[in-house]
Amino acid sequence: MNDHEPLDLLVVGAGPTGIAIGAEARRAGLSVLLVDRGPLTAAIQAYPTFLEFFTTRDRLEIADVPFAIPEAKPTRRQALVYYRSVVERYGIPLALHEDVRDVERTGDEFLVRTVRLASSSSSSSSSSSSSSSRSDPAGAPGGERLRRARAVAIATGYFDGWQRLGVPGEEQPWVRHRYVEPYPYFDQDVVIVGAGNTAAEAAVDLWRNGARVTLVHRREQIKPGVKYWLKPDLENRIAEGSIRARFRSVVRAFGRESVEIATPDGVESLPAQAAFVLIGYVPDADFQRRCGIEVDAATLVPRFDPETCETNVPGLYVAGTIQAGRSIDRIFIENSREHGPQIVRHLRQRLRAGAAEPVLTA
Repeated sequence: MNDHEPLDLLVVGAGPTGIAIGAEARRAGLSVLLVDRGPLTAAIQAYPTFLEFFTTRDRLEIADVPFAIPEAKPTRRQALVYYRSVVERYGIPLALHEDVRDVERTGDEFLVRTVRLASSSSSSSSSSSSSSSRSDPAGAPGGERLRRARAVAIATGYFDGWQRLGVPGEEQPWVRHRYVEPYPYFDQDVVIVGAGNTAAEAAVDLWRNGARVTLVHRREQIKPGVKYWLKPDLENRIAEGSIRARFRSVVRAFGRESVEIATPDGVESLPAQAAFVLIGYVPDADFQRRCGIEVDAATLVPRFDPETCETNVPGLYVAGTIQAGRSIDRIFIENSREHGPQIVRHLRQRLRAGAAEPVLTA
């Protein structure tokens, strides 16, 4: 395919779901490009360093590529290698560190406006010796590009959209919204805000590696959906006093090495050299709306056909976790693997027979 011809499919997002769509497109003989503002599998790269998946390896497999490791549950590092291997196996073209600003349907195709972002490393990919399967940069940082495609699939996930408290001092550098590893926090006071899986894992990991941890949560107890082996571990650490907990409490402000909270007994100032606000994520609904997708104001669920993943905009698809809106505990890699085949199957029908009106669900 030359640069003057539109792509059959442009995928926004280069995580596991985007890679699965790209692999299916390549298997079907469609021209495809994955565009992502960050590196390949950026969300997994941002997971805690020594994370082990709760899901078994077979349920993380995509595009009929075996996840060939001896362990039942992969680590973060193994997952990064696996999904890169899928890209290499199918020679999926990439445009990494390139931000999609808007997607506009014009006639029978889409115009996709992007801008090149700076990266800490080269964007060139070793996917293949062929230029068609190497990373396709838009030039120097700040450089704009207009791409054309017959169809677009949005698979951006939600991991960049962490929820904020919106209180004074939250923008300080020692207040973070993502947890990676415990080692910088040895012998420090650390406040964890939240009581879901991410907060619970961070609290226990930090305590086991020498931090003094206080958990702050607005409810009366740890969330019931926390992993079955993790929840009693955290509850026991709280019961014995190893990890302090302030339930039915909310953060009022982040001060200078302190966190001011409102508790049932009044205002309390907690010492803190580090704080982690780990209260969940939200998808980028504004981007979807700019693309013309109807998004429910309350649930942030986009309007799409569950059989084809096509939205109210013909030829524009949504895939992966963003289909669930705010309900981020509904869709994962293992139950969104079929989105790629669904999208590619429907797109092939569209390309053969012409566009038809999509069947939608609110």
